[in-house]
Amino acid sequence: MKYKVFIDGKEGTTGLRIYERFKNRDDIELITISDELRKDPNERKKCINQSDVTFLCLPDQAAIEAVSLCDNPNTKIIDASTAHRTLESWAYGFPELGNEFLEKIKVSNRIAVPGCYASGFMSIVYPLVKLGICGNDYPFSVNAISGYSGAGKKAIAVYESDDREKKYDSPRLYAMQQMHKHLKEMKAIAGLKYQPLFSPYVCDFYSGMLVTIPLFSNLLKKKMSPLDIRNQLFDYYKDNKFVRVMPYDEKGTADGFLEANHLSGYDYLEIYVSGNEERINIVACLDNLGKGASGAAIECMNIALGIEPEKGLNL
Repeated sequence: MKYKVFIDGKEGTTGLRIYERFKNRDDIELITISDELRKDPNERKKCINQSDVTFLCLPDQAAIEAVSLCDNPNTKIIDASTAHRTLESWAYGFPELGNEFLEKIKVSNRIAVPGCYASGFMSIVYPLVKLGICGNDYPFSVNAISGYSGAGKKAIAVYESDDREKKYDSPRLYAMQQMHKHLKEMKAIAGLKYQPLFSPYVCDFYSGMLVTIPLFSNLLKKKMSPLDIRNQLFDYYKDNKFVRVMPYDEKGTADGFLEANHLSGYDYLEIYVSGNEERINIVACLDNLGKGASGAAIECMNIALGIEPEKGLNL
């Protein structure tokens, strides 16, 4: 059986990565739209309603409009924008967080793909709160760096320009007003009382991401060492292909370094725990275009269609 798939917004980085993942799949028939009609509501409506699955790789308002065009009750919509991530009527596309997330994805026709930074954050903070290691009132802070591909096509062109300005040679801090679009889902999905303090950097490499959550031991609900926390996270994600808790090393890795592009091109996420008895560091490493976007979207589609979750993905 071939599933009919439409990618609304195929020209963006997320849409292109999804399209590339389908090139070698014999179970997918792509519905295409000509360049001159890709913004035409009537043509888009026809494509959406012909599909078994439509991916939305669009700005928020365009994604909301696309959902309104769908009147086929059997069409599954998988939205990569921020528009629907905190709505109860939509499944949140991170099945590894728990069975309730997985089961909702299996039966839902509306699935919201997590944000890339939020994926790293949620992979750590959701189980910390769920397991009673941190209270939901813990004052979480997040430091994160990402490759420039997450900033969109215009930013990619700037970073890859031969005559770019010198400022693009350096990591650049942004969202300093604490209004980043991923904060809403970080708070809502993890069930936190407060939004975390979030400091993201865009850097001069194409894809990859590190999301770091520091913890003070004296603020935890339980007295725990870094190794204790690593072991509880390992048990939480045991035998999981998409979220892998790495062996414990007090330095984080054998040489004490972790590259942000370490998983570039892959569709899974790694978690590292390090530190000492007073201060603990937990880091999620992922590809912002893989488990942070396109890979997660395809994983959700596979689950919703009853296909092996890893089909067509790079693990």
